[in-house]
Amino acid sequence: MSRRTTKPTLALSGVLCLCLASLWSVAKAQNQLVMIAPRGIRGAVEQLLPAFERKTGLKVHAEFTSGGEVTARVLRGDPFDVVILHPPYPREIGSGNIKADSARTLASAALGIAVQKGAPLPDIQTADALRRTLLSVASIACPGAGGATAGPIFDEVLQKLGITDQIKPKVRLVASGDAAMEMVAKGEAEIGLTYLSEMGQPGISAVGPVPRELAQPAAYAGVIATHPAQPAAALALLEYLASPEAGAVYTEHKMQPER
Repeated sequence: MSRRTTKPTLALSGVLCLCLASLWSVAKAQNQLVMIAPRGIRGAVEQLLPAFERKTGLKVHAEFTSGGEVTARVLRGDPFDVVILHPPYPREIGSGNIKADSARTLASAALGIAVQKGAPLPDIQTADALRRTLLSVASIACPGAGGATAGPIFDEVLQKLGITDQIKPKVRLVASGDAAMEMVAKGEAEIGLTYLSEMGQPGISAVGPVPRELAQPAAYAGVIATHPAQPAAALALLEYLASPEAGAVYTEHKMQPER
């Protein structure tokens, strides 16, 4: 009877927690840090980690997922040493699973528009120009499924422009910025929208950021877990991610480093 009444989702959740706990135990034994972060900062962090590992002799197991899933993992109390979040994050602080006073703002990334490589670049420099561009295109790829944060921000942009009802039927929601940009590169969407930091792949051209009066850049902050496996090592990683050396890499990835 018990097998029939057990909910599959709960069983899968339990398996996931066991796997994460096992991963953390292995990482701790191997002098390895576990970090979770949104995909929007992935390119920069993956470029930074090898230098950090060479300098310190530490290893970092970095996992990248949607901003919503990062929050969910913190709230669940999944094991990690360092997490990168989009501030503000009152629920994460309230969970007791992060040290709020350890937070360091690392960089910010603007929401932007991309087109297929070789296509004419539309005018998006002002709110009126962006409105005309969005109304003129046939399809828009945007991350919004699976907890991606760019989708809700784009919803706010449409509300400010007063064109939500006209644009919503054109929007193709996908799980990540990479997926949105892939649609644009393949010609499956006329334009794509995500953070500029996710516009490094071939086959697309970044047009530029959405006007700041419509969408402020999204900030990324690093925070240490309440009970990291290696407190000193976790702090060293966080300080490195907030260093001038890291700032130069954020700039390479179309982000604005914290000064």
